[in-house]
Amino acid sequence: MATTIVTRSRTRETVLRLSAYLTIFVALVLTLFPVYWIAANSFKFDIDIFAVPPEWVPRNPTLKHYDEAFIQRPFLRYALNSFLVAVGTTTISVIFGTMAGYALARFSYPWQWRKQISFWILSTRMMPPIVSIIPLYLFFNYFDMLNTKSALIIAYTAFNLPFATWMMKSYFQDLPVELEEAAIVDGDTRWGAFLHVALPLARPGLAATAIFCLIISWNEFLLSLIITLTEQSQTLPIGIAGRVTQYSTYWGEISAAGFMACVPIVIFAFMVQKHLVRGLSLGAVKG
Repeated sequence: MATTIVTRSRTRETVLRLSAYLTIFVALVLTLFPVYWIAANSFKFDIDIFAVPPEWVPRNPTLKHYDEAFIQRPFLRYALNSFLVAVGTTTISVIFGTMAGYALARFSYPWQWRKQISFWILSTRMMPPIVSIIPLYLFFNYFDMLNTKSALIIAYTAFNLPFATWMMKSYFQDLPVELEEAAIVDGDTRWGAFLHVALPLARPGLAATAIFCLIISWNEFLLSLIITLTEQSQTLPIGIAGRVTQYSTYWGEISAAGFMACVPIVIFAFMVQKHLVRGLSLGAVKG
């Protein structure tokens, strides 16, 4: 009887494990197939992109579309603009979002101001970006900042900062306050406790926040479309969308530029993936 129960338990465990592996495999296929299809199309000739049945693997690979996108057209300039704007926006959003999140998580405010301030910060993310297009355009036009990367950084930061603040606020709330209190008792200042204790333990939150801010800034389309009008200032999403014209759609160039646009985000995610695992502070306070 006991042997039968053990056998059934092992069989059930095997079935559950296989089901989990199958679910992960299906999720990976659904997630990675669009990326693979874009990469495959970027190496095909135009006629092969629309072949029936489709060519799952390019039979005659070519670098024609990469030459058209990055040599004949200024996609490298678009990519550099996107990189500068995304890095600048992410850096500013993470720095100020971390300090604001720590202040909301640790400091006390009279008359329930903490909840009100937190809700006010979050409410700015509830507003669709299209609502603020006209005020932003008039603002940047008044200060002669249209067609500049500084304008894009300011606009992107305005929408990323509330998200970064709430992300870091939740991470700091999960950290044991006793660690900072112990540092202050040992003679450290509040600022020192933040830099030497809270901030290192919040590295998973910093990494996750930076990734989300970078992705949002890298892929943003609407604000860049309105604020920038010249090739010298436009970002990669605008440059890619520009290959859809009233006469033709250049799928090869779009695929080449779109595939290369994924590479920086993937590299950055791999660089910070070890910090994405939460729980660095678990067990830090005992007793």
